[in-house]
Amino acid sequence: MTKRTKLLSMALSTLLIMGTFAGCGTKKAAEGGKKIGMVVSTLNNPFFVSMKEGAEKKAKELGYEIVVLDSQNDAAKERSNVEDLVQQGIVTLIINPTDSDAVTNSIKVANDNKIKVITVDRKASGGEVTCHVASDNVKGGEMAAEFILEKLNGKGNLVELQGIPGASATRDRGKGFHNIVDKKAGVKVVSSQAADFDRQKGLNVTENIIQATPAFDAIFAHNDEMALGAAKAAKAANKKVIIVGFDGNADAKAAVASGELAATIAQKPDLMGSVAVENAIKIAKGETVAKEIPVELQLIKK
Repeated sequence: MTKRTKLLSMALSTLLIMGTFAGCGTKKAAEGGKKIGMVVSTLNNPFFVSMKEGAEKKAKELGYEIVVLDSQNDAAKERSNVEDLVQQGIVTLIINPTDSDAVTNSIKVANDNKIKVITVDRKASGGEVTCHVASDNVKGGEMAAEFILEKLNGKGNLVELQGIPGASATRDRGKGFHNIVDKKAGVKVVSSQAADFDRQKGLNVTENIIQATPAFDAIFAHNDEMALGAAKAAKAANKKVIIVGFDGNADAKAAVASGELAATIAQKPDLMGSVAVENAIKIAKGETVAKEIPVELQLIKK
C-alpha cells in the first residue's frame, strides 16, 4: 500500500467514525424531541396514580416517551425533579404542583431552559405557564355545598376539611363551598381545619373535631382521602353525619354505594392526564393551545 493510499484510508476511517457519532447524536436528539416530563405532587394517592396512568397511556398512543417523577409532597423534591427532567432533554413539562406558591421556583427552572409548562389540577402562583388543565374546582365546591344543603333542608352546622394550605385546589374548592353556605342564614361552618388531602390526617382531625365540637351535621372534605378518614372517625364515634368528598376515586365510589359517604364530586384524573399530554405534544409542535382547559365534573350519590 502506497503512502497516499494509507492516508486516504485513514481519512476515510475518520470520516466513518465521525459519521457514526453524528448519527448517534441525531438519533439521541430525535428521541429527546419526543420526550415529555411529568412531575406529580404525590403517587401515594389513587387520584394522582390515575392521572399518571392516563398520561402514560396517551403518550404511548401518540408515540411519545413520558418520564413521570414523584415529588412526595415536597417542594424541594419537586424542584429537583424538574432539574432532572431538564437534563434529560424533555420538550414540554407537565407539573401537578405540591403547592401553588412554592412551585413557582420549579417552573422558573423550566422557563430558564426554554421549556414550556403545563400545570394540571393545581395552578401556579408564578412563573410562565402556557396552559392549565383542571376541573372547575370552584364549581365543584358549590356542587358539594348545594348537595349538603339539600340534604339538610337548608340549615345546619357544617365542618370543612381543607386540603394542603396554599394549594389552588384547596383555595378553589373552599371558595366554591363558601360561595353557597355563607349566604344561608340557617347554616354555620363550626370548624374549618386543614388535613392536607391525607386519609390518616382526615381521620385524626375529625376525631378532634368530634371531641371539641360534637354538634355538627355534615362534613365537606376537599378530597376523598380526607372524606374516607372522616367517615372512619365518625363510625368509630357512632356519629351519623353527612360526608361529601371530592375526586371520585374508586374507594370513595364504593363508600358512597355502601352509605359511608353521602356523595363525592367526581373528577376524571385519567382524562386530566390524557388531556395534559395531548396539549403538551401540541405545544412541542409549536401549535397554539387554550390558556385554560376544563375537565368536566360529576356528582356521584347513592
